[in-house]
Amino acid sequence: MTEDINQVNMLVRREIEARMAGPLIEQFCEALGTERALAEVDKVVQRLAREAGAQAAQAMGGNSMELFHKATEMWKKGGALEIELEESDSSKLVFKVTRCRYAEMYRELGYEELGQVLSCGRDAAFAQGFNPGIRMSRTQTIMSGGPFCDFKFELGR
Repeated sequence: MTEDINQVNMLVRREIEARMAGPLIEQFCEALGTERALAEVDKVVQRLAREAGAQAAQAMGGNSMELFHKATEMWKKGGALEIELEESDSSKLVFKVTRCRYAEMYRELGYEELGQVLSCGRDAAFAQGFNPGIRMSRTQTIMSGGPFCDFKFELGR
């Protein structure tokens, strides 16, 4: 395949993944129990997100906080996220997501519960893969019913 998957915006990629993974995960939940199946799915998603973060850092030629901020721009492509930037410097990136089309898409597909694992669950692992010194905190997500998502990425000292 000669096409670059990174040319497909993230929202479209997540929808394609959800349409395939959703029915599989539902079947695994039925066969193994929801808790056990989702724990296994989470392990895979975390690994893939760390790998994606490392690949992004490599593609950008570094893993500084400034480059991390640029890397997160791909999450917004196609109007996928509406963001209010609160702070951005060499050691911190803080923003609120006020609209999340990822959450809307998972709801429309009937996979709202899976959206937390398949999308939101990637964020901290992506950051760690990009730079092992980056730590993420978040107290709420739109996906889990909050009015916004509050992201704080900090580069450890």
